[in-house]
Amino acid sequence: MVDSRRSVWAGLTDQELLRQCAVDTYRASGPGGQKRNKTSSAVRLRHLPSGLIVIAEESRSQHENRARALGRLRQALYLKVREEMPAESLAAVTALAVPGRDGRLALGRKDPRFWPAVGLVLDVLQATGARVADAAGALGISTANLVDFLRTDAKVWEQANHLRTRFGQKPLRNF
Repeated sequence: MVDSRRSVWAGLTDQELLRQCAVDTYRASGPGGQKRNKTSSAVRLRHLPSGLIVIAEESRSQHENRARALGRLRQALYLKVREEMPAESLAAVTALAVPGRDGRLALGRKDPRFWPAVGLVLDVLQATGARVADAAGALGISTANLVDFLRTDAKVWEQANHLRTRFGQKPLRNF
């Protein structure tokens, strides 16, 4: 039996994660010349335990596309798979929130801690019924800092608004 928690999947090596996937290769359409039309370099990964599907077809190299698809799968796991967070464990979240020295959550997209922090923030947002002020309080940061962090990436912003809609909250306004 495969464990269905994101925290377990996130800790897997690329090879272990790939073993949980159905891998399809195919010929991508579009520009790239004659070689692109002759080789099956595009890669589609279907993560069987979660049902997530990602593709990569930018490169003419199947190996590069497989690596890109794995990166996208890890990103999708943090964006789409929520871990249940009971109310009593919200108090322990502050230590995990990865705030900077000034008490702010300031991570860029290239920081390796960014996507795990996104997963945690979205988990807390879900646990608080998508109430931004409550989630910020649980994370030990200001509401403005949380909104700024959510704005760092369009997919994160979209997922936060999806959670808010699911809980009957108005979507956050984009400025």
